[in-house]
Amino acid sequence: QVQLVESGGGLVQTGGSLRLSCAASGRAFSSYAMAWFRQAPGKEREFVAALSRSGDIVNYADSVKGRFTISRDNAKNTVLLQMNSLKSEDTAVYYCAAGVLPVPSRGPYEYSHWGQGTQVTVSS
Repeated sequence: QVQLVESGGGLVQTGGSLRLSCAASGRAFSSYAMAWFRQAPGKEREFVAALSRSGDIVNYADSVKGRFTISRDNAKNTVLLQMNSLKSEDTAVYYCAAGVLPVPSRGPYEYSHWGQGTQVTVSS
C-alpha cells in the first residue's frame, strides 16, 4: 500500500510556473509507476504525465508536452510536476496516482492509489 499527498497548487497568472509535489508514504515506492491527472469543473479526469518505476520512460499529454516535466526521486519517495508557461486551460484539480505497472499508462483505471488532489488556478 502507498499513500499519496499532493502539494504545491495555487493561483498563478498566465505564463507563470508552479511545481507540484507528491509525497508517498508506505512501502516499495519504487515499485510503482507514477502519474499526474487533472480534472476541471464539469469535465472528466484527464491524463497529464506519467513515468515508469525507474523514471526512464515518460509519457505526456499533447496539451502539456514541452511545458510540463514529470520527475521522481525514489530515495525521497517523491514525484514532481514542474509546470511552465501555464495557460488558463490548465486550471484544474491535479491528482497524483500510483500503479504497479510495467510501463506508465494514460488510463486512470490502471492506477490503484490516488491522492486527494491540489487545486491549480491560472488567471488571465
